[in-house]
Amino acid sequence: MNHIKIHRITSGAAPFVGGTAAILLAAAIVSAPESSFAASLQGLKLWWTLVFPALLPFLILSEMLAASGVIHSLGVLLEPLMKRIFRLPGASGWTLVLGMTAGFPAGAGAVMQLHKQGSITDKEAGRLASLAHYASPVTLLIVVGAAFLHSPASGYALLGIHWLAGLSAGCTSALIGGRSGNMGTLLTEANRKKTSLPRRVYRAAVAAREQDGRSFGRLLGESVSSAVQNLMIVGGYMIIFAVVINITASMFPQLPQALAAGVLEIHLGAHALSAGPSGLPSFSSADLLRAALLSAALGWSGICGQLQALTLLKQAGVRFLPYAANRLLHGIYAFLFTLLLWKPLLNLQTAVLPVATVPEDQLPGIAAPATVWRLLPQILGLQSLILLLLLALSAVVYVMASFRRPSA
Repeated sequence: MNHIKIHRITSGAAPFVGGTAAILLAAAIVSAPESSFAASLQGLKLWWTLVFPALLPFLILSEMLAASGVIHSLGVLLEPLMKRIFRLPGASGWTLVLGMTAGFPAGAGAVMQLHKQGSITDKEAGRLASLAHYASPVTLLIVVGAAFLHSPASGYALLGIHWLAGLSAGCTSALIGGRSGNMGTLLTEANRKKTSLPRRVYRAAVAAREQDGRSFGRLLGESVSSAVQNLMIVGGYMIIFAVVINITASMFPQLPQALAAGVLEIHLGAHALSAGPSGLPSFSSADLLRAALLSAALGWSGICGQLQALTLLKQAGVRFLPYAANRLLHGIYAFLFTLLLWKPLLNLQTAVLPVATVPEDQLPGIAAPATVWRLLPQILGLQSLILLLLLALSAVVYVMASFRRPSA
């Protein structure tokens, strides 16, 4: 009964809270227009030079692959891994790969493509979006590693820890609230086993393509339009949160700037946490703690990044608090893994690093658009490598489950 009353009070007060916050923000901007304008320009430059060129091709690719049926074909192959480990439908396997290699707006967009096609439920959409919520490798390798820390090896270490922490958080979330499948899935499992794997892959692609039904020209046009519209929303969030961070810092000067920036926005938070007289590759205890805090902030991804994803997931009814709880879990895992693995990862002999070839004059705090597009082939190759690793892991899970399955 008390829970119902609290829910009514909070739902009734929500519009007034939003209106009050908007009025206070407008008053703060009017009181300090010059600093607010400079902060908005910083957010705009960061979005236009990094986020827009880095994510646009991946958002277009995601929608086209979902409509063509390729994602559903891969879902058949990734079904053992996604169902038994993460307790999600097999079609969500490509979404996990996309989130790990393109970043959280692209991952959330791919989740909505599956939700519109009826491949996942509202609850599964929320869990899958949390699992596929990662900072893009472009951000970690170029912006944080090469530009902020001046150490490509640190960028690769942060990227590996970021992925490991995200997968660990996804497994924990599946153990707490996930289910291995619904009744319809259990009823049709026997029928699927009677069909060969290549035929199941082919049928999944054909069924998804027939369900979509759009011609190539219409699909391409709508994919570009949807990607640009989603990125405009992302840009609006980044600009307004850059202003909010500036206002917070001016109103509470005793509050560490890195704390406010890390909680609110991922790129500005990473810049504030990585700034200092010495770089993170140093093995002193202070730098190790700073590396762990930076890794935790990247796992948390900022309220701005969470709201960007939730805006794309609005039709699925994904709620903020459960989503933020998963992001907090990701940040905690990232903090602990950094304390344990930071030194060993930096001591590993690093292979050829693509970001090491970027000239210093092209990294004035953030990457230039040409630099981001020059690294797209490496990112696509990384995407293919992760997909192959997940397919191999899915095969291992399938074989182990076959041995454990009792004979008839």
